[in-house]
Amino acid sequence: MSTLTVFTTTGKQNISFEGTPTVQQVLERAGISMAHPCGGAGTCGKCAVNVIGSVSLPDETERSAGCRLSCRTRLYGDAIITLKEQTNSSLIAEGFEENIKPTENPDNKFGAAVDIGTTTIALSIYDLATGKCLASKTAINPQSVISADVMGRIDAAVNGKLTGMQDMLISGIRALAEDTGYLNRIDTWCLTGNTTMLYLLCGRNPQSFATAPYMADHFFGEEITFLGKPAYLPNCMHAFVGADITCALLASGMYNSTGTTLLCDIGTNGEIALWKNGTLYVTSTAAGPVFEGAGISCGCQSVAGAIEKVALQNGSFSVTTIGNTTPIGLCGSGVIDTIACLLENGTVDETGAMEQEELLLCKGVFINRQDIRNVQLAKAAIAAGIRTLLEVTKTSEEEISVFYLAGGFGKHLNLDSAIRIGLFPASLRNKVRILGNAALKGAASMLTDKSLKETAQTIAWKATYLSLPDNPAFSKNYIGELSF
Repeated sequence: MSTLTVFTTTGKQNISFEGTPTVQQVLERAGISMAHPCGGAGTCGKCAVNVIGSVSLPDETERSAGCRLSCRTRLYGDAIITLKEQTNSSLIAEGFEENIKPTENPDNKFGAAVDIGTTTIALSIYDLATGKCLASKTAINPQSVISADVMGRIDAAVNGKLTGMQDMLISGIRALAEDTGYLNRIDTWCLTGNTTMLYLLCGRNPQSFATAPYMADHFFGEEITFLGKPAYLPNCMHAFVGADITCALLASGMYNSTGTTLLCDIGTNGEIALWKNGTLYVTSTAAGPVFEGAGISCGCQSVAGAIEKVALQNGSFSVTTIGNTTPIGLCGSGVIDTIACLLENGTVDETGAMEQEELLLCKGVFINRQDIRNVQLAKAAIAAGIRTLLEVTKTSEEEISVFYLAGGFGKHLNLDSAIRIGLFPASLRNKVRILGNAALKGAASMLTDKSLKETAQTIAWKATYLSLPDNPAFSKNYIGELSF
């Protein structure tokens, strides 16, 4: 039996262990959460620790990162680590605080709508008799310490962490509801999210879409009991087009449109939906977590101090942070603004090349060549997904009457910067309609209007899914969209 001694800003803890586990494994067993956005692949550098004692030598990944990583460092005996101070800033995410249609059911007085995102969880509480929103809260999805993306969560779930990840979600949602002061007064819930999140919430093993052909074996659209109360889980459309998109489509009303409309929800996965001639086409593309601040050297989530806007002023960078506080890093919208500025002043060319290894934006915050490459890969995935969906359905950009942008990221996005880096076509600029957290809005509407559950079910059942990975047009478009 060996001992790992852990020093943090709040004290010291001794943890006993056997064998030769990684530092990450020992910390997780002891209930010490530490973010691993890359899923323990050693590529993000976010789990850096100071370690001495009987441990493995630094591997190539750690040497490249210039630090010891908890996911790579293996313990051979007694050791001591010091954890870097973690940022305690409160997450500023997009909720939904508008009122909803009052209920005609006097039995339920209070309802809760929840959007379980890969990165964040958003919750709103309603007085169902009046439809008034009483409280709205957001928090980082506690599963983010396991991995920043869906595939990392799926891999963890099928390899023994399913129960723990389910507990994380339930505890996270309960804590949010407790913060509102209404937990014990909630009569009914509507919980939406991507397919993976609903699987993990219900403790379902996602093995069916862990490997090709990536097909879900359950699509929800059902009543369950959650925290002792009735809850509804809306229908998913595919393994990678979940109930959150069903709810967003419901909130947009685009399924009732007589024209051709497009919807995009940009996150770790980019979900795209096209409504044309009474048919709904949907697809998804793996963008990775860069638009949510992960996978970027100085990336961070939407917390106080995150740089959300970057502009050029007299040849220099001007940055605006959330809360107007000291900059601590770049969130998604700030990353896109930065790339747009670098393209504008010629620091970065259309291939993504930058002469210097890294560029300082302000004290303590920089962007480097690998960050630019990561943005290229992510934006190409979204842009190619849109272009391929339009090509396959023989839809021209001119046909689209409205381009809906869903999600909190879309609300804070500088549209001109997004177009400058090639995230979506310039021809859609004046057709954009920002929805905010449409998934939460759609879920909230189902709390008081039962007919919308049937509508959402119809939307999901009638959707035609386009698979991109095995589509030659997508491969061609992806290569074409890599340039800025």
